[in-house]
Amino acid sequence: MKKNMGTTDRVLRVIVAIVLAVLYYNGTITGTLGLTLIVLSVVFVLTSLVGFCPLYLPFGMNTCGKEKS
Repeated sequence: MKKNMGTTDRVLRVIVAIVLAVLYYNGTITGTLGLTLIVLSVVFVLTSLVGFCPLYLPFGMNTCGKEKS
């Protein structure tokens, strides 16, 4: 698995996951929408830790920037 996520992308995903978790914990988002967003938050954190997003592959996306040789 080659990394396809840059540092900025990874940090933004973690920030979004934290915000969604806080909103869920405070009761701002509830029900099915809340659970769906929590699952999305978990996916964001996992992909950020690994540095690989499988959804980027079909679209040929890469936020890593230029690789240095």
